[in-house]
Amino acid sequence: MEHHRYLIFLIATLFFVGLGSIGAKAQTEPRQIQGFVVDTAGTRLKGVTIRLTSTRDTITVISSNAGYYRFKDIRGLDIRLSYSMLGHQIVNRTLSSKNLFSFIVMPNVVLRPQSSLIEGVYVLKTIPVVYAGDTVQYNMDAFTFRSNSLLEEALKQLPGIQVSRDGTVYAQGKPISSVQVDGRKFFGGDVLTATRNLPADFIKSIQILNYRNELSADKRFTTEEPEKILNIVLKEDRKRISFGQLTAGVGTRERYIGSAGINRFDDGQEFSLVGSINNTNTSLFSFGSPTGMGEREKSLFDVNDFVDPTDGLNNIRSLGFSFSDNLAENTQFNANYSFTRKKNFTEGNSILHSDYLRNRISNEENYDITNDDNFHRLRAELKHRFQNQDVLEIKPVFSYSRVYVWNNRKRQVNNNRITNRGTYQDSSYQRNPNLDIDMLYAKSFQKPGRKLLGSVSLNFNSQRKLEDVLDRYVSVDSTPIDPIHSLFEQRYFIQQRNGTDGVRASVSFVEPFSAYSTLEFLYNYELTDMTTQRIVEDKLKSEELGYFFYVDSLGVNYNYRFRNSRMGLNYLYTPHKTFRANIGFAVQPVKLSSFLPREDMQYTYENVNLVPTAGFKWRLNEETDWSVDYVGKNNQPNLLHIIPIRDNSNSQNIIVGNPELKAEFSNRISTTLRKFVTSRGQYFETNFAYNYVANKIVSDKTAISGSTIQETTFKNTDGYYDIKWYYLFNTPLFNENVQLDISGNTDYYNNLSYVNDQRNTTRQFIYSQSAQLRYSWSDYFESMFNANYLLNNASYTWPYTTKITGHSLLASAATKSYLGEHVTLGAEMSQRFNSGYASSFMNINPTIINAYLEFSFLHNKQALLRLQGFDLLDQNKNMGTYSEYIGNDVYEARNNRLGRYFMVTLNMRLQKYPKKR
Repeated sequence: MEHHRYLIFLIATLFFVGLGSIGAKAQTEPRQIQGFVVDTAGTRLKGVTIRLTSTRDTITVISSNAGYYRFKDIRGLDIRLSYSMLGHQIVNRTLSSKNLFSFIVMPNVVLRPQSSLIEGVYVLKTIPVVYAGDTVQYNMDAFTFRSNSLLEEALKQLPGIQVSRDGTVYAQGKPISSVQVDGRKFFGGDVLTATRNLPADFIKSIQILNYRNELSADKRFTTEEPEKILNIVLKEDRKRISFGQLTAGVGTRERYIGSAGINRFDDGQEFSLVGSINNTNTSLFSFGSPTGMGEREKSLFDVNDFVDPTDGLNNIRSLGFSFSDNLAENTQFNANYSFTRKKNFTEGNSILHSDYLRNRISNEENYDITNDDNFHRLRAELKHRFQNQDVLEIKPVFSYSRVYVWNNRKRQVNNNRITNRGTYQDSSYQRNPNLDIDMLYAKSFQKPGRKLLGSVSLNFNSQRKLEDVLDRYVSVDSTPIDPIHSLFEQRYFIQQRNGTDGVRASVSFVEPFSAYSTLEFLYNYELTDMTTQRIVEDKLKSEELGYFFYVDSLGVNYNYRFRNSRMGLNYLYTPHKTFRANIGFAVQPVKLSSFLPREDMQYTYENVNLVPTAGFKWRLNEETDWSVDYVGKNNQPNLLHIIPIRDNSNSQNIIVGNPELKAEFSNRISTTLRKFVTSRGQYFETNFAYNYVANKIVSDKTAISGSTIQETTFKNTDGYYDIKWYYLFNTPLFNENVQLDISGNTDYYNNLSYVNDQRNTTRQFIYSQSAQLRYSWSDYFESMFNANYLLNNASYTWPYTTKITGHSLLASAATKSYLGEHVTLGAEMSQRFNSGYASSFMNINPTIINAYLEFSFLHNKQALLRLQGFDLLDQNKNMGTYSEYIGNDVYEARNNRLGRYFMVTLNMRLQKYPKKR
């Protein structure tokens, strides 16, 4: 009996010891720590003894020939490192328990000779990078910046991050969409506000996050890529700052710029007020950028083309404010308002070729367009966490726009022996109020992993448009011996009201049923109501008859409803932190119905889509992950596609809607591979995606026999697909002062259309390859070299096989020199070579040269005087080119742009920061 008692005691003891070891294992995951040891000259040291101790580990390693060391399977907390070598000082380093990640790259450790005793760790310009899941963290203390450098300048030195001239920040090839400070949005998430105002030496670390809103009931069934968010972690004594700016500038050709702003950040509370006025195409709300340069395209592959891509001449005025605060301990509130008035004048010319059997319709136009857009936007966000940890979010957004457009065109249309010469004038006034309200409630449970999420989105959109259209031309038919001349003239006054109301509701319940598996039940409902009322007056007929004459065939009273619901089930399997897989299935009933009261006609389309989803993400090792995703999505037709009228307000291009259109259904599969080599500061990413669309909505165009008129309607067809692939690679060369970025993409589109009831396939192949080399030498000089090649090949099968191949090669360089502490000299140049396009004005090779001289003065360099010359060769004005190949159409256009001008700007930074402790 006593023997059995001892045996039971022994088994119980082993059992509880086993439980304790399992619990301890669950509490701490293995970590890997690595880094380099160097001497004061930067030479990597061999034979350094590195000793690691923690609550559970004691390990000693020796640095390799390259000065490299690594610790694996570290499980304890309170990690301490000691670096020692004969003839050198001993250096100690402690890692805080709350900042530990599964993979840690230590800053370079400098061992100094024993002649003097200096304790601590010394960091050179090697970047300590921490890679943890979807987060990349950069330790800013590892950098040496110029005195008073702003964040924008510091970001340019981080591997894998590029900053374009308009301030757009790219991380691993994707643009940063929002900015946070200590996990909270900074001034509405505006990137420029943070990068052009925050001093770099106030920042402890930078985190690049792949962000998807976890409080989303529809996160499993989405085709959207995660956002790239920049999170700034401030140093503890730098969480209260006030800053502002004043900018004024004048230039030749009546160029001017002015802006003013005041900003306050107080440990989470923020306030901002900013206004600006300019006619230099400058990005709005730049919060004090003194450059006066134009807004640039948001494309990484063309980030250093110094051509200004904004068409026309712009006069822009803007005013905005932002406020954020904690109303209570668990209640956050923020709101922002902006007003923008943008007046644009664009003039240009275009050519449109439409090929048919035995004839080509050519439309050549010279035009000028004036657009006066007044836009208001008010946004608020309230987030409250209840005592039981439930979360409520309410996000209303109200916008109102008022737009005036004056459009004047002189055109010549040819079709064999028929020629039309005339004018087309269109003036319009449009009002558009819009209200969006998003509400979300997340229920908290005591059971880990259990979630209940519900969301409702409401949209109310209204549009009132008044339009006056005059179409007048002389037609010459040279077919007979004696040419026939005829005059066509029509003038319509169009009154149109559109209303779109929608509601989307979603409920999601997530239930874990094992240590590794969860099951999600999802229900979505979407309802969209559209109404259109249109009255068309024939003003020429009204003048002739002496009373209002309305064209009944062009009038519309139309109601359209789109109803969509989806019931889904998703299974998520996560056996460990290195692998995650999900598979789901949804049933999606779709119903489209429309009604014409005047004709008492009803159109109805019903269908049931089966939507499978699947995906996995696999962490192959600490630095490599691979993911594959598949998802389906519904796309409903828009109002232009379905409105059942014959719109001949443009006499040369008649549009007829098709109310019997079905909704499209897309199927997308994509795979992404990411690789970090943190010991070398390298990053590689590649993605491949295939998208097939069933019931694709395509144009169906017909040429009216014996005229220059074309009529377009729409239909559904199958066979559309596209294939996209891209890659990017970043690496230092020789040392951290030389950075190389290589990127490329390949897109293939199998587009479909119908011409004269014949199916036409347009295949388009686009290839782009880009390389960028950045070099910086101490605090005196930095430069950039960029090369980009673009191939655009399009072929269509009807009326005969035709191919068009356009080539574009870009080479650019930029340099900046610091002449002492207060003078900066910079220059930049880009040369583009174009060939293979149909029109001569597309095959131009512009050379763009910009130069500037900056002088900073006053305390802390708060004043900056800048003299700049933009487009010194005056070639930017010829670069407003655009080409498009769709169906049997080849369209190419050129618009006016800003040309050469010189400008002087003065920028004053008004800053108040806390005193260093």
